[in-house]
Amino acid sequence: MQELGKRLLTILCTMLLLLPVAGQAEEHSPADLLEGETAAPPARPRIGLVLGGGGARGAAHIGVIRELERMRIPIDAIVGTSMGAIVGGLYASGMSVEDLEETVSTLDWVAVLSDRPNREDLSFRRKRDDEQFPINFELGYRDGELLFPQAVVLGHRLDLILRELTLDASDVHDFDDLPIPFRAIASDIVAGEAYTMGEGDLALAIRASMSVPAAFAPVLVDGRLLVDGGLLGNLGVSVIQDMGVDLIIAVDVEFPMYKMDELDSAIAISEQVLTLLIRQETRRQINRLGAKDVLISPDLGLFASSDFVHAAETFEPGAAATRALADELQAMALDEQAYAQYLSERTVLSPPADKLAFVRVVHDAKVAPEILAARMDVQVGDPIDADVLAAEAELLFGLRLFEKVGYRLVEEDGETGVEFNARSKRWGPNYLRFGVALEDDFEGSTAFNVAMRWRRAGLNSLGAELVTDFQLGTDPRFATELYQPLRFDSRIFVAPSFVFEQSNQNAFVANDAAARLRLTEAVLQVDVGAEIGRVGEFRIGVYRGRGESRVKVGDPSIPNTDFDSGGVLTQLRFDTLDNAQFPQHGILSGLAWNSSLPGLGADTRFGTVEFDITTAFTRGKSSLLLGLDYQTTLDPVSPVQNYFPLGGFLRLSGLERGQLSGPHAALLRVVYYRQVSSAGGGFLHIPVYVGASLEAGNVWQDRSDMSFNSLLTNGSVFLGLDTPIGPTYLAAGFAEGGRTNFYLFIGSAPRLQK
Repeated sequence: MQELGKRLLTILCTMLLLLPVAGQAEEHSPADLLEGETAAPPARPRIGLVLGGGGARGAAHIGVIRELERMRIPIDAIVGTSMGAIVGGLYASGMSVEDLEETVSTLDWVAVLSDRPNREDLSFRRKRDDEQFPINFELGYRDGELLFPQAVVLGHRLDLILRELTLDASDVHDFDDLPIPFRAIASDIVAGEAYTMGEGDLALAIRASMSVPAAFAPVLVDGRLLVDGGLLGNLGVSVIQDMGVDLIIAVDVEFPMYKMDELDSAIAISEQVLTLLIRQETRRQINRLGAKDVLISPDLGLFASSDFVHAAETFEPGAAATRALADELQAMALDEQAYAQYLSERTVLSPPADKLAFVRVVHDAKVAPEILAARMDVQVGDPIDADVLAAEAELLFGLRLFEKVGYRLVEEDGETGVEFNARSKRWGPNYLRFGVALEDDFEGSTAFNVAMRWRRAGLNSLGAELVTDFQLGTDPRFATELYQPLRFDSRIFVAPSFVFEQSNQNAFVANDAAARLRLTEAVLQVDVGAEIGRVGEFRIGVYRGRGESRVKVGDPSIPNTDFDSGGVLTQLRFDTLDNAQFPQHGILSGLAWNSSLPGLGADTRFGTVEFDITTAFTRGKSSLLLGLDYQTTLDPVSPVQNYFPLGGFLRLSGLERGQLSGPHAALLRVVYYRQVSSAGGGFLHIPVYVGASLEAGNVWQDRSDMSFNSLLTNGSVFLGLDTPIGPTYLAAGFAEGGRTNFYLFIGSAPRLQK
């Protein structure tokens, strides 16, 4: 009996101890489940996506993401390097795969990978620089030392594109608050280590991650000088692991190793060494992947890292490599309902505001803020429009005072405004531009000139500058001009100048060339003028000069002469061409009236009028130029140094350069050219054109002799390249009577006007 009591007591105590467990079990009993209560599903694993760097090859990431979406594989975190940071950062901010594909396919990569301002955004003075010194390279000079830019591309236009594409994320500081948490990897070139960015300015982080050294300028972020992350962290597996993911999909798009027979040049060997250094760290990162992680390596062959123009061709290889691993990836996939829920739970970003509450410009230039404000149109209360803000930044960049101009949306006191940031060129304020010009007609007439323009900018708060040209060669020249605006809007100015130059001129007797003269002249001039927006300029000035004319070749009976010049020169010019060398649209036009006056020191009283106009039209890849030049002397007598020359490529192409000259001249021309291909790629994109011209013109000793019947008809065919050192032409010119001339131009445009 006593034993039975002990057993009952033990059973009772055991039941009391199990009551909590039994109660919990009762809450989820089969009966309750039948009544409709569902057990919580097990949490799915968090999946991280790692997108490596590889330049244009990184566009393959878009094809990978497209396939991952099709397989319904959720992405919970993204780490990107270089091009992987662009694709990953934009996708993480909410951009769809379709928008990513369209952006990469339609983006003008040639323009993006260039810091050359749109010509329409240049001031008229800078357009003249662009026309006369076409080499798109500038050095600085300070304290006896030549200064170089930090890179080929400083990133002005790339910054604007990234800012536009990430505008909706402009108020996101913590990258964990993006629709998909994101990290960008860059390389700190001071500390010599990889640097991971998980907060701050998304556009700036992406830009820093893809700053290829020497090609793109470094970016300052958090006090660190950052370049392309591919140097030290091209595949950020360890970074994604630190974000707490359970499974990893890594995409490696690095350039493959060259085979032995391909290492046949110093360039190939240098590329191989760089690839080796990068791949060492990449291999270490790949070795961190677990058994259930997936590595995708698209087969991109030797697709060039710099070939952004054809980057869309990598989409399908990226998708194909992903499909090939469908079995391994299927374990990460969700069913339709679960994937739809995953998508619905993503944060959707929206612009921080509708209108601008304030507009300001932050800059470090010497010019007054009013000068910059006069260039801008955006106002408080305007809608927030990325295209408009980018256009405003381009206008400031067109001053060519700043190495780049960007903008960002700023929130202050609950209001959103725009802040433009303009950073002065670090290699200023003395700027050097260069020009080289070779003209050869293969008949013994050759002209070769090397030129340099020195511009001292920012002399005072009104934006005064001193411009000095030095030219050596066939036509030596020295010229200097002080340009002093009188108002903050830079419209009204005074410009004293001095020019010394030498040139060749043909002398005629009874319409026949009798001698070639060497003209030397020095002129001091003071102009007053006004800018006409960014498209034109009006000037009126007085000048005084002295010169000489010496017979170099021909009739020795023609006397050498000394002469004095002086008078009033009035000029009006317009320039809306989109390209100074191979324009597709726009107008270049000028009107000049020169009144030579003995009262101002001239030997002879006479007047001349010069008018020229060239207009460009384009359809597809074909362009048409229509041009008219007309020059006339208003008085019966004018000195030979004021004659107007004709002859040379596109100025009666079948004749020698300057073969004809006279006090009256006229020229009509039609020039057709078509872009047939391009050489190089990326930073060295060189359009190639073929074309032909038809020209009719002549010079006359008397205006009464001018008639259509006396026009000489010429033509040409040519091959042209728009190179980084200026246009290059190989041409053949044809004149009446079967005369033919051949031309080679390097670094200079044929004279479309005098």
